[in-house]
Amino acid sequence: MIDLRQQALDYHALPTPGKISVSLTTAAETSEDLSLAYSPGVAEPVREIAANPDDVYKYTAKGNTVAVITNGTAILGLGNLGPMAAKPVMEGKSLLFKRFANIDSFDIEVKHKTVEEFVNTVANIADSFGGINLEDIKAPECFVIEKALIERCKIPVFHDDQHGTAIVTAAGMINALDIQGKDIKRANIVCLGAGAAAIACMELLIKCGAQREKIYMLDTKGIVHTRRDDLNEYKKLFANNTDKRTLDDAIEGADVFIGVSGPNLLTADQVKLMAPNPIIFACSNPDPEIKPELALAARDDAIIATGRSDYPNQVNNVLCFPFIFRGALDVRARTINDEMKVAAVHAIRAIAKEDVPNEVLAACGETELTFGRNYIIPKPMDSRLLAAVALAVAKAAVDSGVAALPLPDNYMPMQLARD
Repeated sequence: MIDLRQQALDYHALPTPGKISVSLTTAAETSEDLSLAYSPGVAEPVREIAANPDDVYKYTAKGNTVAVITNGTAILGLGNLGPMAAKPVMEGKSLLFKRFANIDSFDIEVKHKTVEEFVNTVANIADSFGGINLEDIKAPECFVIEKALIERCKIPVFHDDQHGTAIVTAAGMINALDIQGKDIKRANIVCLGAGAAAIACMELLIKCGAQREKIYMLDTKGIVHTRRDDLNEYKKLFANNTDKRTLDDAIEGADVFIGVSGPNLLTADQVKLMAPNPIIFACSNPDPEIKPELALAARDDAIIATGRSDYPNQVNNVLCFPFIFRGALDVRARTINDEMKVAAVHAIRAIAKEDVPNEVLAACGETELTFGRNYIIPKPMDSRLLAAVALAVAKAAVDSGVAALPLPDNYMPMQLARD
């Protein structure tokens, strides 16, 4: 049996500690090269940028860089372990940016005493980069931080734990509803969890047609309802005027269960209470709210998705965030707005309905993939995601008026990733 722990530690330690490095993009072999790269030649782009600040995109790598920034207060499912413990995750995010979208990414771990200190630190360095990906920041501080940085920064700021999760969840959910013959406007949705990912998922589903009054959100104290006096401003948005108080109450007759909470919190008996053709997204990692085999034993008419790669229908943020930033950077978007997020949802879900090329099957280790209950969302290794999602996002940025550049003629982000 493979010792996964030791294998993972060796992967990060050998042959060189960490997962990313800096490489040169231009010649640096001769004295002439160095005189152009540094003194005296470097003074020329300095003068150009001083005269026209937008020329920073012409003469530096700013336009193809994303900073992955955290304070380490909500690392994976491990909790508040501090900035340095978060560094392997942030390096991993940088690896994914480079691998899937050819974006150069730098991990930055911030130590601070207050939210204001964190915001000031990030805002003060933001102009060095083309975009900012916030990561592993606990709720509700993450909402305050993201909102403040979006207001202060002139570049896209995106909290992936919120919006990346929401985009991929919405893409899979809309496809699952189609397969199960359900209308998103009529679906009764139970959301177990009330943190950053849960709230973002529900907000995006509403933008895609779900009805707020048909959503039942639960935190550790039960249903989020209008008669509770302990709700923060973000949970209040989902306070349902209902007499339901527990998961048992909410799950009866539910069309959809979305779990962004913890392991083994949904039982087979509760699954049996759901409406015909239920949809279960049990996304707690590494252990889902219910194991798919248990859910399917209780209801063979269910569609099941998890966050794991060893089950069908993996809800994985890598389906989204590299390509959203690719599209945003290529048209120099100043933000990532709702139009861009919804465009990404529909681009991702459309790929699952297409015939799967042999090279994608090989990369995923599959012999066959056909749109249906066990394939509602593309695989992370699907190379078609880059072109489809980046194009949809870039077009939405231009159409919604947040892009500084027009959509390039014959836009091919796939080619950009190879160059």
